[in-house]
Amino acid sequence: MPDLVPVRRALISVSDKTDLAPFARALVARGVSIISTGGTARALREAGVEVTPVEEITGFPEMLSGRVKTLHPLIHGALLGLRDDPDHARAMAEHGIEPIDLVCVNLYPFERTVSEPGVTEADAVEQIDIGGPAMLRSAAKNFESVCVVTAPKQYDAVVTALQQNDGATDRGLRARFAAAAFARTAEYDAAIAAYLSRRATPPFPDTLQINAVKADDLRYGENPHQDAALYRDPASTGPTIVNARQLHGKPLSYNNILDAASALELVKDLRRLSPDRVGACVVKHTNACGAAVAGSAADAVDAALAGDPTAAFGGILAINRALDARAAERLTREGLFLEVIAAPTFEEGAVERLRARWANVRLLAVGDRSGSSARKLDFRSIPGGLLVQDRDTRVASPEQWAHAAGPPPDADTLADAAIAWTIVKHLKSNAVAVAGRDAGAVRLFGMGAGLVDRVTASRLAVEKAGRRARGAIAVSDAFFPFPDGPALLIDAGVRCLVHPGGSKRDGETFALCEERGVTCLTTGVRHFRH
Repeated sequence: MPDLVPVRRALISVSDKTDLAPFARALVARGVSIISTGGTARALREAGVEVTPVEEITGFPEMLSGRVKTLHPLIHGALLGLRDDPDHARAMAEHGIEPIDLVCVNLYPFERTVSEPGVTEADAVEQIDIGGPAMLRSAAKNFESVCVVTAPKQYDAVVTALQQNDGATDRGLRARFAAAAFARTAEYDAAIAAYLSRRATPPFPDTLQINAVKADDLRYGENPHQDAALYRDPASTGPTIVNARQLHGKPLSYNNILDAASALELVKDLRRLSPDRVGACVVKHTNACGAAVAGSAADAVDAALAGDPTAAFGGILAINRALDARAAERLTREGLFLEVIAAPTFEEGAVERLRARWANVRLLAVGDRSGSSARKLDFRSIPGGLLVQDRDTRVASPEQWAHAAGPPPDADTLADAAIAWTIVKHLKSNAVAVAGRDAGAVRLFGMGAGLVDRVTASRLAVEKAGRRARGAIAVSDAFFPFPDGPALLIDAGVRCLVHPGGSKRDGETFALCEERGVTCLTTGVRHFRH
């Protein structure tokens, strides 16, 4: 086949009509005849572009509520026929099949539809495009002769190629766009499969298919000698760092993304636990060094930063409500530096204030679609394979906790303990956190995380908390195997101890709490985080 293929006929059928009319006019100006369908044909006619309806080509009307429009040999034969194959040429002539040289198709908005709160399965199914992917695949398979266009961002390249090549496309462009078309249909099918699989069993199939679409090349990985890239999971359409809109700052690094994702998951859990208050946290190396729930965004930010001001420098801040001007003012005070700030939205004036303070801080608007879908499985790669498990979505349920020793807890203690328990859930194991009330907020005072023994985790937690440990609540992500860790916490002044229970020596911890007048609650739920 020749490198250059003239474009004489084009089929256009798009859901996203961005820049459609200028693109079609540019094709017509080169003498290209346009075939189109339904709403696309109407939009082109209204823009003054002459089109041939697809039903005039096929001899069949659009039918079955638009489900069948282009599934016809006169369309797919025109796309798949090999121009330099005598048998193909003979068959095309015999059946009146005229080649189509360019296909411009973008697909029904399935991903956007399923991301909307309250979408029904019937709504989702109707947005599964059949004819569109079929045309894309036919055209992409025959890229030696056909140029396939899948997105408005590709229009300029096509028009430029036609101008440079006297109305023809070059093979390099066609091959590149064919790869993009197959990537798009793979992404689309993966999103559909993920949506339907969330409604099916079993959760762990015999063959696990994972489809992810590259979102960005990163400068490097965890360290400069490691290459890295970010991939997007089509199954996840809710508030995530991958789906966030960056409003300001340098490109995100591998470590920025990892830490920001950890921070966002914590504040999302805090929102589920306390929907009427604002949660915020500061994360370093995937651990929260500060976290709080308060009555306003500014107070939540203040309390989260107070958890460990030293560690907060250069950290990642996430908040689960709109970041307003007051909170932005707090963040721009001298002595503070943050790498990333993530929020559902940024109110008017907040972005400008933050931009003025820092040229490079990454501002991420993650959206506020709390009901959106996300994959229910977590994947962890290991050499030679994958570990797969259910995501840990368990929310603290203090009404189900057992009172094991000491004074009975009041309602405020239980509410504060639930927040502390949510924070420790997001710390690396072994983890112990000390938290309590401070100036109207419930916040983290100190933590020990990622330790190989629980005694050291307890000692670091009270060391970080300092005098604030007196009267505070201590929580552990797993049981205390011995009473030595609890003894350190109680000696520091902790008045309430919360842990899953389950140790053979729980009785010794209960006896210690009873003797020292400390409330001990067992949750029955462990939150290991490796």
